[in-house]
Amino acid sequence: MALIVQKYGGTSVGNIERIQNVANKVAKYVDEGHQVVVAVSAMSGETNRLMAMAHEVQARPSRRELDVLLTTGEQVTIALLSMALQQKGYDAVSYTGWQVPIMTNAVHFKARIEDIDAEKLHSQLNKGKVVVVAGFQGVTMEGDITTLGRGGSDTTAVALAAALKADECQIYTDVDGVYTTDPRVVPEAKRLDYITYDEMLEMASLGAKVLQIRSVEFASKYNVPLRVLSSLQDGGGTLIVSEEAMKELVMEKPLISGIAFSRDEAKVMMLGVPDKPGVAYQILGPISDANIEIDMIIQNQGVDGTTDFTFTIPRGDFDMALDIMKATAATLGAREVISDKSIVKVSMVGIGMKSHSGIASRMFKTLADNNINIQMIGTTEIKISVVIDEVHLDTAVKALHAAFELDK
Repeated sequence: MALIVQKYGGTSVGNIERIQNVANKVAKYVDEGHQVVVAVSAMSGETNRLMAMAHEVQARPSRRELDVLLTTGEQVTIALLSMALQQKGYDAVSYTGWQVPIMTNAVHFKARIEDIDAEKLHSQLNKGKVVVVAGFQGVTMEGDITTLGRGGSDTTAVALAAALKADECQIYTDVDGVYTTDPRVVPEAKRLDYITYDEMLEMASLGAKVLQIRSVEFASKYNVPLRVLSSLQDGGGTLIVSEEAMKELVMEKPLISGIAFSRDEAKVMMLGVPDKPGVAYQILGPISDANIEIDMIIQNQGVDGTTDFTFTIPRGDFDMALDIMKATAATLGAREVISDKSIVKVSMVGIGMKSHSGIASRMFKTLADNNINIQMIGTTEIKISVVIDEVHLDTAVKALHAAFELDK
């Protein structure tokens, strides 16, 4: 017998038929003798509907009241799923986040989990009940309802698994696992049986939207085995584990696990900046003050006492960042500011990079063979990222996928 925490997202519980389907999946695990805790999201579209109503009533809705409103979506789902299980003859009980309780800090709309009291859940599980918990929500020490931000139900499930010391946390979504790259770009992409926390964190941060980053961080911190599965079809999915556990599961790990990419990129370049101490802070300080997230940075030292400074940002922040940089350039006496929002970032991820050389040169040769110019390069221990023109995105991903034989 294992203790399993399952999470089902909005599309998985989008209507009564799909809720019945989830009940069947849960029942299968109960029939096999497992204890099951289920975390669910609101039904697909419900959170957006509630948000729209809030904006009809108040131009800038109070975040505290928004949290009270939005958490009702999950409350509907937990009750319906519990009813569906009861109708099938299974003893089920539902809890909101504050009934568990899932304790959070007091930052409304993007709260962080601080503690979970698992005693009530263990008590119900030991009575043979299926426990259904509302995802995405918690409560403060003062009793205020909070929400965990985008993708918060994933985080709820992993946090529950950590608190309960569950054997596995299963995230059911509309895809059947983590793929070597987006199958819509490369039809030959393969589903990975296993991937490490670090690789999944890199993939998620680089554009792979299978899992919410915070949930993977939580799983890594508490060493919770995390499995991504489809709620609409059967299959083993992808198991996300520590690097140590991976060595026990796989005799020889591939050099590269996957290729991620992001279309949400823009580049700003300040040319002819006086080369003196503190200039990087003077350029990036105002960007940071505007809450604009900076990704890749390159600074080139010139021979005439000046430097060129280039960085990338989310495309949605492009206009604001450009205005800030033009004002900063005038203050610093820079020669000019140029920009480009027709770029993309392509990244190769794999823990095999730690122990093998030549991967970067092979990547660069593949791109060169396809006449693709590299504008910027960034690396970590398990990742190589390049910025290229967006018109070459599909060609680059397909060529790299084939060059590193990820289709095999």
